[in-house]
Amino acid sequence: MPPFKDEQIIIIAPGSETTVAQLGLPESFTPARTRVRSRMFPAEKEGEWEPYKVRRRQENTATKTGEAQNGAPGAERAAGEDEDEEIAYEEDRVSEEGAVWPLQEGKIVNWSCFFALITHVYNTMNPPFHTPILLIAQPAWTPREHEKLTQFFFEKFKTPAFGLMDAALATCWAYGVHTSTVVDVGKDKVDVTAISEFIPHTQGRVVALPGCGGEALTQGLLSKLRSKGLNRDMCEQLKKNVICEMLPVGVSLPGIGNLSDQDLVTNPAAAASTGALGSGPAAASAIGNAPRGPGADTEVGDDINGEDNDGVLDVASIVAGGRMEEYLAKIDRQKQDKAVAIKKGPAALAAQAKAMKLPNSKREKASFMYEDHALLDTLKGMNLGKQGMADAQAALDEGPQKKGQDGTDGTDGEPKSVVEAVEPGSATSRAGSIRREIEVGPERFQAGSGGVLEKIADAVHRTISSVSEVNKRSELWDALIICGNGSRVRGFKDALLSTIQAKYMISPSSATIFTSEIPSNISTPTGTGANTPQPQLGPHGGSSQVNPLLLAATTAQNPHLMHPGSNPLVNLSSHSSHSSHGQTPTSIKLVKTPEYFPEWKDVGFDESAFLGAQVAAKVIFVVDQGQSKGYMTRPDYNDQGPTGIHDYSL
Repeated sequence: MPPFKDEQIIIIAPGSETTVAQLGLPESFTPARTRVRSRMFPAEKEGEWEPYKVRRRQENTATKTGEAQNGAPGAERAAGEDEDEEIAYEEDRVSEEGAVWPLQEGKIVNWSCFFALITHVYNTMNPPFHTPILLIAQPAWTPREHEKLTQFFFEKFKTPAFGLMDAALATCWAYGVHTSTVVDVGKDKVDVTAISEFIPHTQGRVVALPGCGGEALTQGLLSKLRSKGLNRDMCEQLKKNVICEMLPVGVSLPGIGNLSDQDLVTNPAAAASTGALGSGPAAASAIGNAPRGPGADTEVGDDINGEDNDGVLDVASIVAGGRMEEYLAKIDRQKQDKAVAIKKGPAALAAQAKAMKLPNSKREKASFMYEDHALLDTLKGMNLGKQGMADAQAALDEGPQKKGQDGTDGTDGEPKSVVEAVEPGSATSRAGSIRREIEVGPERFQAGSGGVLEKIADAVHRTISSVSEVNKRSELWDALIICGNGSRVRGFKDALLSTIQAKYMISPSSATIFTSEIPSNISTPTGTGANTPQPQLGPHGGSSQVNPLLLAATTAQNPHLMHPGSNPLVNLSSHSSHSSHGQTPTSIKLVKTPEYFPEWKDVGFDESAFLGAQVAAKVIFVVDQGQSKGYMTRPDYNDQGPTGIHDYSL
């Protein structure tokens, strides 16, 4: 078989939210060029799929409605006329109504839809005939599913060569390390893999840990902000905004202090019924919104526009209910009042400007621009026509009025390119969107309030503790890699690292019980009742530099470090070579991000598995040319069938 060229290689990385792919390897590796939402829509024929939702063209409907009302020619059609000419359809590349997502928690739950998704990605790249394919495999995929995928790629696309690469292993290739603990945070799950010398440890591997991905962070924000009128879509966009931040352990929330969620709830009944953490003026001022209900210091009754005093308007229901003019009039009054306040209160304006200069973690409140997809869909369903749709969007959009002359978008003083930085492949930035300004308080720092970080930390500890190579555990603790689009939330990696360190690392203050000012050749006093230091235990006498208590604390539970039935203290010195290989780490670090991929520095290394797949594809397809059996060729497939892929996968 002739050697493959860089421009012929295809890399595909399916994900629960976004599938990324690329045809050809550039001279300097870049982020994926093809990004597709990982969903398909049922076609008219059962069993077939469409990449986009098909809906009636609203301009055509509005035009014909006007013709019918004016009695224009064509308002009445002959009974036998073809109805297909009356109804025109178009692809809505924005809407996700009725979409089917074939991957959930990293698992393939709808094979027909998944194969249609892969086919759509393949056709989007429009590759030539002689193209090898490297597929990044999710840890949740079983060996039987690997065989099914191999059969599909060889028989559907007639590829000359096909390879599977584990996503965690690909991440190690990207970082250039052979031993590491990879924490891959996805949409609905987290995978934790310990890799030693480029070999993933399957024993103890945490696969598809539920309730710990990006969706869990969204739900954490929603649980805090639902009482203020925010819905899931608002919290999802807030999570991707720079004002949403996860603070490390021990950092207090602005305006609240370093209190846990249980400490904040002083009135459980109020918290359960109204979302308020307590009752009375103090609780009302703390949350910025007095609890609703009867009694003193509460708000009673509903606003005529269906909003809480400091809550968020449901503009979609207002527009659908025919009260759009009333809402626009209210917005105009608010703008006029704000302009008057600015003119009369220069001191207040200066205080506001001073507050804007504070770092995000010090500000009690901040605003972001929310793109109202529900309102946009409501307007589409009202058959306003092209011009009416444009007028309605211009009237309801708050974005243009918020833009400043200094290049900021008016949310929190950040440059527009930073404020609107969102997860690649997401539908947050939509053409013709309607933007609204939403203000949030300290709740924006509590995305992980549901214990997400603690669950991931426990999974990391279980994974490393299950590694049979005891001498590799300390190296695994010192080589953590946190990746995945679910970890894009600002401060997530630092907060997770501090959580792991707080739970499992021996701190310097705790380690002082194992130290002594006496000479190192004298052991810590033993439990004999004597107060004088005893000679170092064991046959080596005073030659050992091992502190027995430290060794006992870190290795006493490890059966690999002592003989069955032996006295741990008697045999400590004979196992001194393992003093740093205990289950309790004394150091936990993140792997330094690579510096030799300039195109990746701006976007981050959250999709490092794709970068690692590019490096591996260059090696196995171009440099090595199959010598290490990194991929399966078509002759191999014809001889061995799909089951042979287990001998060729990386």
